[in-house]
Parts: sequence; structure tokens; C-alpha cells
Amino acid sequence: MRSAFVTGASGFVGANLVRTLLERGWHVRALVRGAAPSLAGLDVELVSGDLFAPELAGAMRGCDALFHLAATYSLWRRDRAAMLRANVEGTRSVLAAARAAAIPRTVHTSSVAAIGVRPDGVPADESYQSPPERLIGAYKRSKYLAEAEARRAFEAGQDVVIVNPTTPVGPWDAKPTPTGEIVVRFLNGRMPAYVDTGLNVVDVRDVAAGHVLAYERGVAGERYILGHENLTLRALLERLAAIAGRPAPRIRLPHAIPLAYAAFGEYVLAPLGVTPDVSVESVRMAKQRMFYTAEKAVSELGLPQSPVTGALADAVTWFRDHGYVARGSRHAEDRWRSLSSKQ
Repeated sequence: MRSAFVTGASGFVGANLVRTLLERGWHVRALVRGAAPSLAGLDVELVSGDLFAPELAGAMRGCDALFHLAATYSLWRRDRAAMLRANVEGTRSVLAAARAAAIPRTVHTSSVAAIGVRPDGVPADESYQSPPERLIGAYKRSKYLAEAEARRAFEAGQDVVIVNPTTPVGPWDAKPTPTGEIVVRFLNGRMPAYVDTGLNVVDVRDVAAGHVLAYERGVAGERYILGHENLTLRALLERLAAIAGRPAPRIRLPHAIPLAYAAFGEYVLAPLGVTPDVSVESVRMAKQRMFYTAEKAVSELGLPQSPVTGALADAVTWFRDHGYVARGSRHAEDRWRSLSSKQ
């Protein structure tokens, strides 16, 4: 039986990766800092600690693979220092522990945030790289710098494969992620308008499978975009509307309005102790269409391309079943079966 050490195991992608590994017969050691409700009931060996724990190498010893998913995600200015420490210094620490533990192969979870967006609007592939100074926000820069740590480790002789997920959707998005928050806000009737933006959407279970495929088939030192379908936000909301049986917003806001709203919240209300609900960086990012192609991962790894609409329906069902959505909305799973029967 193969054994995997997983950091970030209780997060959205991590919880799905752990389940995928277990389904494929792996033994899993999961690094957790506290309670891990998303792993409850699973046959997983929990390891308490953080990315800087001195005993990390000992906890990894004997594993066949390290899947390093742990990262801090935030678009708030107040979290920049903590995010850089966790994402950059934390990656350096984990890679050093893997070397000390003689782990044969590491899969480092980066993000398309580290790649950036092509200025010509063409979907970016793995060969593209935005200049670091053009990456919007501390999170994107931290993922770029974390990926640089993984590349340095590879150049020094460590077997490291890099994966760059796009925007996953599906079950176990407990926090939830920014995209999951869009789904929840829509289902609760708190999204009367939208902005003109776009993103690449992928079933989170395909992302989990992509991690295992990267371990099995990936080329050390290479990066692989784990994504699927490019959608505008309006198209995404229209699919959610069809699944949930509620109308999609029709009002398109110019970016200046949410930018002014976010700036007022972050620069005026936050210092007064009022928690804003939209960050300036999230609005700045929304001015770009974040489109990518996963052709390399599909052709070289065999990355699955499950229907995005099905992943959205499963996300809606999961959020409803776990109390994120007010009562009275139509059950997504039933709606998805109805839609599927007509295709």
C-alpha cells in the first residue's frame, strides 16, 4: 500500500484529494492544525502540527509521496504578511522536510494565480508567465514566489511536480472559497448584479484526480494546469439559475461601482472596526478574464474533464445540505437530474 503525506488536507481541494487517495487504496497521513471536520469518519492518520513544526520530517518519513496543498488565501491587505509567511516560507519548510525524510516525489499545489493572465485575452497555458509586478495582489505574488521555491528545489535535485488548479467547484467547500461564496450568495438571493469577468472552472474531484495523476505521470520540474471550461461570470450565474430554479441577475455593474464600494469598506470602515465584505484586490482581479487551457494536463496526465454543470449542481447540493443556503430553494440534485435527462 502506498502512503501519502498531505498538507492542507482539511481544505477544499485537500478534503477531496484525501477521499480520492483513499478510494485508490492509499494510506493517508494528514497534517492538521486543529479539528478537521471535513475529514471526520475517514480512515486517515491525523498529524497535528503546522508547516514549520520541527518534527515534520519525522512525520513524513516512510511516505511515498508528499502532496503539499497547504496555503493561506486572502485578498485583504491586513493578511499580506501572514500569507507570505505561510505560502512562501511554509513551502520552503515543507520541501526541506520532504528532503530530510527522503520522500521520493512531491506534488506541489500552486495555482493559475502564479501564472497570471495574458494581456491579449488568449487562454494562458503553462509556458506563459506574467511579469511578477503585473500579478494583482499579495496572494498571486505569494503563489508565484512559492512556485519559485518548488522550482529551486527541483533544480537542486528534488523530485517535484507542480500543479496549477484553476477555479474548482464541488463538494466540501467548507470555508467557502471565493467562488463558493458566489454560489452561496446567489442561492441566498444576495447577488442582484454582476461584473464582466471570466474564469476557468473545473470539478474539484478532477483537480484531486489531477494531483494523483501528476504523481504517477508528471514530469519533474514541469507544471500542469488543472482546469476545464472558460466561463464568463454571467454564464456561470445562468447555469446556477438553471440548476437552482431561480433567476440570474441581469444588471451588469461597471467596475467603478464595486471598486468604490470595496475601497470605502477597506480604507474607511475597516479602520473603524467594521468588517467589509468586498476587498479592493478582488475587484481589481475581476477586471481580467482569467482564462486558461488545460490541454497539457489532459494530453500528458489524462486529466478528466467532468461536466462543469454537474460540479456546480453538486456544490449547490452540498451547500444546501450543510446549512449554507436558506430553506425553500429547489434541490439542486433533483434539478440536475432533470436537466441531464433532457441532454
